[in-house]
Amino acid sequence: MEPSGRSPGGPGGTRPAVSPLQWSVYCRLALAHFFTSFLFFLDVYADAVAAASCRHGNSTEERGNRSRPAEDSDGGKLDSVCDWTDWLAYAQTLYMVGLLLGSLVGGAISDRYGKRTVLLVCVYVHAVCGLVPALLPQAFLYLAVRCVTGVCCCCINICSFSLAVEWTARAARLWASAFLPFCFSLGIMGGAPLAWLSATWTRLHLSLAVPQLICLPLYLWIPESPRWLLLRRRTKVLDRYRDNSPADKQCLDLLLLSDLQKDIEEQKAPPPGGHTPSDIIYLRHPTVLLRLFVMSFVSMASALTYFGICMNIGSFGVGVYSAQFFSGLSEAPCLLVPLVRLGRRPISMLALSLSGAACFLSLLLSRYNAQPVLVMSLALLGKLCILAALFISILYSIELFPTVVRQRCVSLVNLSFRIGCLVNSVVPSAPNGAISLAAMVVYSSGPIVGCGLCLLLPETSSVPLPDSVEDCDRQPMPHLSSMSAIWRKWKLVSSQTRNTGTETLPAEKDDTQTHIED
Repeated sequence: MEPSGRSPGGPGGTRPAVSPLQWSVYCRLALAHFFTSFLFFLDVYADAVAAASCRHGNSTEERGNRSRPAEDSDGGKLDSVCDWTDWLAYAQTLYMVGLLLGSLVGGAISDRYGKRTVLLVCVYVHAVCGLVPALLPQAFLYLAVRCVTGVCCCCINICSFSLAVEWTARAARLWASAFLPFCFSLGIMGGAPLAWLSATWTRLHLSLAVPQLICLPLYLWIPESPRWLLLRRRTKVLDRYRDNSPADKQCLDLLLLSDLQKDIEEQKAPPPGGHTPSDIIYLRHPTVLLRLFVMSFVSMASALTYFGICMNIGSFGVGVYSAQFFSGLSEAPCLLVPLVRLGRRPISMLALSLSGAACFLSLLLSRYNAQPVLVMSLALLGKLCILAALFISILYSIELFPTVVRQRCVSLVNLSFRIGCLVNSVVPSAPNGAISLAAMVVYSSGPIVGCGLCLLLPETSSVPLPDSVEDCDRQPMPHLSSMSAIWRKWKLVSSQTRNTGTETLPAEKDDTQTHIED
């Protein structure tokens, strides 16, 4: 049989697990996520480096063995940074504002111009933004660069998750969504020692920016989303991808279902000179609005919990660099989540409930002056669980919304996530520098409420991506059992148990009679 994509077999009877184009997508998206973590926590490292360098610079000359060469090697740039260290407190807030702005425009521009184009532009700008503070350490320029970096980071996340999912078969989508956060956690563990080895402001930014600049040419070979190309009728690019190798042809034939192509061909031509009105109709549909509300709440609650613990991990009595390293290490087990053979909805509910419980226990133990190691371990467990719920919710969002408005809906969900990040960045800490009581209550209660809201969502695992609202309505929707239904089920189980028991009684009776006769 010839390899046509309709049969599971290819040349030799077997199809390779991952095609060359899929490898190209996964490797480059992994690299992009690895490097976004470098600048994500840059403000934490910049505060530590600036505080240590400026403090050593104001101390005695004998204690300035580390800082004095740094001042000379920086050519006086350290003194200029020390003049505006108070402005560094606003950098994290502006970075979160950039993430918020990116969530507003990221989905729309990627729908219009393609995920590959937006990803390439943002990756290049992201690398340049890491280099600018090393060359021009000015207060307002640094704050503006941090805001632009946040926009690029958000667009990279939106495009990379969509590309990873759309280049992956239905049965393996969860692996793609788990792989990218795992690479982000590796980046956290890799960026912490680089920042620790950087004694000055200039060295810090160069050590985090130069690796990104070196790897920029690798992103030029990342392919575009096949579903976006099909919707835009760019069949020549799809044919070029198919001609790349037999494995790529089989992969594309498997990803692009024939019914999707049939639906696209039967669509009416859009009216000239404007966008199709179907986009607005899709966004106003009750099914889309309900799913948008639930996923937005889950994303906001996840952002509050994740970044609330991540940005305050140093308040547990651990150094900044070691705390960031162990924070990244605690996220690494998220790669094992796809091994849990549960659907999207059950595993999301499990992760949210475990995160809320772990944060609540951490709050109770901290109030009773328990060991800091135990409190920090429970907080990191809650952080791991909320991270698992977070990347599952990203995949869940992609599978819940129709293709024509998927990126817009994902961007709105991402907007809620960024609002939670922004709110978290302005929440004051306790007077002793620890996480406040009100903040920990929010961190623990938000995931539990989100767990309950997930009951309103359908199960989307091993289901084709919806291309219309009708496809969304056809997704398997679990119905909440009423009390009468629960009672009928209980009576059925009880009757079956009684029938099983009565079937064994005659045998027991016969055995008894035989024993008496003997």
